[in-house]
Amino acid sequence: MLGGEPIATISAIKYGDLFGFLGFYIVKPECRGQGYGIQIWNAGLSYLLGRNIGLDGVVAQQGNYKKSGFKLAYRNVRYEGIGGGAPPEIAETVALSSLPFETVDSYDRPFFPENRSQFIQSWINQPGCHSLGIMQNCSLVGYGVIRVCRNGYKIGPLCADTPELAESLFLALKAKTEPTAVIFLDTPEINQCAVALAERHGMKVSFETARMYTGTFPDLPFERLYGVTSFEIG
Repeated sequence: MLGGEPIATISAIKYGDLFGFLGFYIVKPECRGQGYGIQIWNAGLSYLLGRNIGLDGVVAQQGNYKKSGFKLAYRNVRYEGIGGGAPPEIAETVALSSLPFETVDSYDRPFFPENRSQFIQSWINQPGCHSLGIMQNCSLVGYGVIRVCRNGYKIGPLCADTPELAESLFLALKAKTEPTAVIFLDTPEINQCAVALAERHGMKVSFETARMYTGTFPDLPFERLYGVTSFEIG
C-alpha cells in the first residue's frame, strides 16, 4: 500500500507440505524501479521457504528469476482461438458433477506435484464454468474445465489418456461457448500432441511463459497433460 492505495501484488500458495506456487506478481507501472516489487517478491519467497517453488513467468524475466534460484523446466504456450462448434458424439462424456469427487480427485492427482484436492473441488464447481469428463469401462479417462475469464474463456486443466480423448474433450468444452467467443488453451510445449491439437483447430500463439522451479522438476505425465490449470496458481 502507498498512500492507502494498493500498488503491488503477489500470490504465494502452499500445496501440501512440500510445494508452493508464486503468481500474480504485479507492480503498477508508475511504481516500478523503486524497490516495491522486490519487497513483495521476497515476502512471497519467505512465506514458501523450505518448499520446492514453481512459477510461470514471462520469458523476459527468466534472468531475474534465476537470481532467486529458479531454473527453467519448459515453456508453456498460450493458444487463442474461437469457440462454439458441435460437441463430439461420444456417449461417455459426462458432467463431473455427476461423478463422486473421489473419482475426479484420484484422476487429477498425478498431474500436480502435491495434493490439491480442496482446490480441485472448488475449481470444477466454480461459477461460470463447465467441467466434463469421459468415462470408459467405468473409469475416468480424461477431464477438462472451461471457465469464463476477463476476455472470453479458458480451458484448463485438460487431461486425457490419449490424444483422441483430449480432442473429444476439447471439442465438448469449446461447444459450451458462443461461436463468436474467444477461447484460450495453455499448453505445455513439451507435449507436442497438445500443441498439434491447438494448431489443428486454428488456434494461434498469443503468449508464453517460462515454467521454473527452485528445486527438482516434478515428474509429471506430460504426455497426458494438454492444458495447464492456471499460469497464476499452478
